[in-house]
Amino acid sequence: MIEGVVNAAYEPVITIVVQGQAGRTREIEAVIDTGFTGFLTVTPSLATELGLDFRGTSRATLADGSEVMLPSYGVAVLWDGQPRFVEADAANATPRVGMRMLDRHNLNVEVKRGGPVVIESRA
Repeated sequence: MIEGVVNAAYEPVITIVVQGQAGRTREIEAVIDTGFTGFLTVTPSLATELGLDFRGTSRATLADGSEVMLPSYGVAVLWDGQPRFVEADAANATPRVGMRMLDRHNLNVEVKRGGPVVIESRA
């Protein structure tokens, strides 16, 4: 089970650990974004800091409907106590956890400031 909290901006936030190729790790806060169909976004500076493995670019459609190309990286995420290898897009924004990361999980959010966020595996 992964637990988090609804922040003052009414965003469901969890803390996850990401790991780069050389074994460097970093704990980050990430917003759960049900409108994002990918796995994860990280900041470009975090991708550089952890030495993430560049995989290419991906096309992303932003909330305003515009499209951008973002660099994509391979990253290990400690997810529910287990390492999970996924692709992360680098964007100049707060890290996001997308719907592909939540595949085969239940998400429960009590929508109020400080409300609990709970992610449970269905596998």
